[in-house]
Amino acid sequence: MENLQRIIQETVPGKQITLLHLISSPDPNVNDRIGVDEGSLGILTLTPTESSIIAADIASKAASVDIAFVDRFNGAVLINGDVEGVHTALAEVQRYFKEILGFNVCEVTKS
Repeated sequence: MENLQRIIQETVPGKQITLLHLISSPDPNVNDRIGVDEGSLGILTLTPTESSIIAADIASKAASVDIAFVDRFNGAVLINGDVEGVHTALAEVQRYFKEILGFNVCEVTKS
């Protein structure tokens, strides 16, 4: 009988924001499919996943936006509003998580 070794690899997410994206003028079908009002969309993904709650709170206080969805189990946040408000909210989440919480953060991207 051979002496076999079993190796278990596991990825442990760090403190990071991996997506901060603004869809400035989504196709109306996109908004309909995800069940949000007309307007721009902001999409965020974060780890640890519970930090999505903090991001939603910061975004809602930074600008006049609606928090359309928060998934604290997968670390996703969807915000909805006018393009200026969504951009302001994403930028403030980025700043706060980087400067105050010490997260690794990505750039805000836009389409």
